[in-house]
Amino acid sequence: MAGVQVYEVVTLLLILDTAYSKSTDIELDFKAQKIHLIDSLNILVYTFLLTLTVLTIWLFKHRRFRFLHETGLAVIYGLIVGCLIRYTNSSTEVSHMTVIQAEKDDYNLSIPPDTLWLRFTSPDSSHPLANKTYSYAFRGGVAKVVGNAMDLKATFDPEIFFNIILPPIIFHAGYSLKRKYFFRNLGAILTYAIVGTTISAFVVGALMYGTVQMIPHLKRSFTFLDTLYFGALISPTDPLTILAIFNDLKVDVTLYSLVFGESVLNDAVAIVLSGSIQNYVERYQPGSGGFETYAFFLAFSNFLEIFSLSLIIGSVMGCVTALLTKFTRVRDFPLLESALFVLMSYATFLIAETLDLTGIVSVLFCGICQAHYTYNNLSKDSRKRTKHLFELLNFLAENFIFSYIGVSMFTFPKHRFDANLIIFGFLCATIGRAANIYPLSFILNLGRKPKIPLNFQHMLCFAGLRGAMSFALAIRNTVSEARQAMLTTTSLIVILTVIIQGGSTMQLLTWFKIPVGVEDDEVEMLPYSNVGRGSTLDFS
Repeated sequence: MAGVQVYEVVTLLLILDTAYSKSTDIELDFKAQKIHLIDSLNILVYTFLLTLTVLTIWLFKHRRFRFLHETGLAVIYGLIVGCLIRYTNSSTEVSHMTVIQAEKDDYNLSIPPDTLWLRFTSPDSSHPLANKTYSYAFRGGVAKVVGNAMDLKATFDPEIFFNIILPPIIFHAGYSLKRKYFFRNLGAILTYAIVGTTISAFVVGALMYGTVQMIPHLKRSFTFLDTLYFGALISPTDPLTILAIFNDLKVDVTLYSLVFGESVLNDAVAIVLSGSIQNYVERYQPGSGGFETYAFFLAFSNFLEIFSLSLIIGSVMGCVTALLTKFTRVRDFPLLESALFVLMSYATFLIAETLDLTGIVSVLFCGICQAHYTYNNLSKDSRKRTKHLFELLNFLAENFIFSYIGVSMFTFPKHRFDANLIIFGFLCATIGRAANIYPLSFILNLGRKPKIPLNFQHMLCFAGLRGAMSFALAIRNTVSEARQAMLTTTSLIVILTVIIQGGSTMQLLTWFKIPVGVEDDEVEMLPYSNVGRGSTLDFS
């Protein structure tokens, strides 16, 4: 692993945007306090957004208004607040200092430094800044240099999403899994999630590459591997809105399990697939003249290796937790038992990441094992506590991400809007989803009983909302122009699919004549040539 890169600028401050004055400890204390206030205000803004979302969705549920889910509300509120922050907050201007290199340096400027060191030297030893060195962390290139402190503070480090926000969401997906119906439809779920997500990624990548080749300014910025990476990050689905409506209306358990199971696994597949594409790039030789078979198969084997080892780690940690809770008396202390459960689950994610594997895959299968084995060993108090805790964390984390997506549309400094890329991105993502569902459903129905009816296939295709995982993958690297354009396109796709597709779910259930009011213990009624014990929605 490459070491931390440091670029040292020695007495190279030739241009200053603002005159530098002698700072005293009191002035620095005042600045630190001001930064603290801005941090507090930033956290308060997101707390207010989540509170407003909760209160509004309560009102909607109370009035039985199901045309907009809390995720759509969170995005809309985030857009409003982001606009207010961007265009109304003119105070707390951020000071900028322009540094020009005075002499030629051997540093490789093709890779930005991790840290910039500014060394101030002065022949006058009485000068308060004599022989001082200040370190500035690398935040990446920015398109706009004018902004205020609130703009910057409203932008979170992408690693926060991967290391703090995403793990409880993925774990909850595995921990709350309805195992009976999940494993009954495991073959179809794995086909859609693994094969289908891969197909979708390559279809989107190929179509986007053909699109950018026809647009001169995009052709210069995007390579085929860039568009393929975009296909990998836009392929995972996050139908949180649709599943919530399915759950409220008690939609058929087979359809629910197919939508839920695929969305759970394709997040993990997308993470590993995007990593494999990056590994291919590392092994690919630009001067080779095109596709490299050896590098491709290495990347493919890397995909299988990472996915398998991550799965094993998650399963092993889940079983270890089950053994600890079964053969020790920690259950006599429910609080300690719950703490052990949470720590072991989170440690699973960190172990996989530390071993250069995929923590998302590990924590997902850890959650499945915890639900299947550990849950039965827990005390009654711990069962309730862990179930409710992860349900709460999942709710807050999901809505925080959607709120942040809305806010970041106005405050994130690295957006790059391109109408052509955005429009074709929507079209390619839709085609890629259809290329996943319909051909694979046809193949599955050749040997599946009961078969997946056409109205279910339509709903599966429509349930391809993009969400937290796509956004997190897009925002993780925004250094190049191509990655910045990907982030903007992905953010808009997430916003529109959540609001429009999520909001029209009720109407589509009626159009597709999919029954509701079906209890979990009822036998799945496939195919639906006639409406059985369930009832269809009627808006007339």
